Amino acid sequence: MLDRRKLLGIGGVAGATMLVSPMWIGNAAPGAGHHGPGRNAGPRAARTGMTSPAFTPFAARMPESRVLAPVSRTADTDIYQLPVQAKTIEILPGYQTPVLTYGGDFPGPTIRARAGRRVKLNVRNKLPQDVNVHLHGGHVSAANDGYPTELIAGAAGRVYEYPNTQQGATLWYHDHSHGTEAEHVYRGLHGLYVIDDPGENHLGLPCGRYDVPITLRDAQFDATGAFVWGVHPGERDVTLVNGKPVPHYPVARRKYRFRFANAATERVFQLDLGGAEMIQIGSDGGLLPAPIRRTEITLGSAERMDIVIDFARYPLGTKLVLNDPRGPVMRFDVTREAFDNSRVPDTLRALPVMPPATVDRRVSMTFDMSSEVPLGLMDGKPFDHNRVDMQIKRGASENWSLYNGDTEFGITHTFHMHLVQFKILDRDGKPPTLDDAGRKDTVFVAPGETVRVQAHFDSEFLGKYMYHCHYMEHSSLGMMAQMEIMP
Repeated sequence: MLDRRKLLGIGGVAGATMLVSPMWIGNAAPGAGHHGPGRNAGPRAARTGMTSPAFTPFAARMPESRVLAPVSRTADTDIYQLPVQAKTIEILPGYQTPVLTYGGDFPGPTIRARAGRRVKLNVRNKLPQDVNVHLHGGHVSAANDGYPTELIAGAAGRVYEYPNTQQGATLWYHDHSHGTEAEHVYRGLHGLYVIDDPGENHLGLPCGRYDVPITLRDAQFDATGAFVWGVHPGERDVTLVNGKPVPHYPVARRKYRFRFANAATERVFQLDLGGAEMIQIGSDGGLLPAPIRRTEITLGSAERMDIVIDFARYPLGTKLVLNDPRGPVMRFDVTREAFDNSRVPDTLRALPVMPPATVDRRVSMTFDMSSEVPLGLMDGKPFDHNRVDMQIKRGASENWSLYNGDTEFGITHTFHMHLVQFKILDRDGKPPTLDDAGRKDTVFVAPGETVRVQAHFDSEFLGKYMYHCHYMEHSSLGMMAQMEIMP
């Protein structure tokens, strides 16, 4: 059994070849959050003593993500090109940071698809290492899901096809190459994918330039400005918002829709505006049935949330800081007047009605600590692409009990299911939290906690799909399994 001293010392060496190395498996942030005590409880690794170069908070302006333009269109399809390439950019002022990019951007450009129109994504890998693309939250065929061992070799390419038959939602895309996904995503291989839904236009929600995608993540830098990889994620001492460190964002006195996505490989964000109201309108899978007025929101790794903030209640010159227990995240500066005919109606969009579940399953997430490098397990087994862990009949409605068995060292997990969204039923028999509202594809599970969810496998697609911990350091170490959707 791995003793506590050895566990605390687990780290890694950032290899020049960028192959996966042993890495810390613990937690990344203090605090409890809406999910109760233990959400971020756990051991701390021995610190390296390294801190990132200093910068001035709020000095940088938060950039608005570039919207990728189609290279061509047909009657029913938008066609995009997305190269995967290395680049050196300025993240911290005065320093140059080597990154990996989709499309040359850090984070990758936002793809704004339209519900009912297909997308063809032509990906060309210009890196020496293998990569792929997974559309996180997308209802896509197994061949286009970015399976962990279906890779794009250096100098090669492939086309992914996304039907966009689901309702409007804030999704994201990222590398899913098994064993290297955590490092690749940490170094930059992630971007947002928004499905705009004409069926929601009548609601009058903020749109256009007032509908702003925001990617949250963290990083640690060495003295030269390069990313530090392979140490405790809790040492990542710089919060990045759309790729800039703790920036400011000028806003008008009106309502904005912010699409928050947690793209950190292992981090929980607990966000507040110092008690000011935020209105949640959406979750991982799209709009909620009705808005929820909040003063704090919590996002585990890979979770998304759509929030409306009405800046009309604040005078010009107001500066509102978005906070996290680890420090400020960004600042909204109210700088101008603007016309506003948007609204947040009392009713948004009803959730799909699921038929009664006819199957109950239990899924556990644990680590095997018996070797020098911990092994991630789903139901007691590490990932094996040759093994099908469960078969599911297409059209079935099932209840899954998701259990986090890593109680000895207080290791937390987030659980992600490919292909379909699910509804959270309860936590240890208690009602879901506000953070659990709506259609979800990712959910936080505390040590010793059981979260019960219901999924309806009503997709037209058959084949093999993943379910796994979405702390990417954990999935890189084997905490993944696969289900096969059968006729």
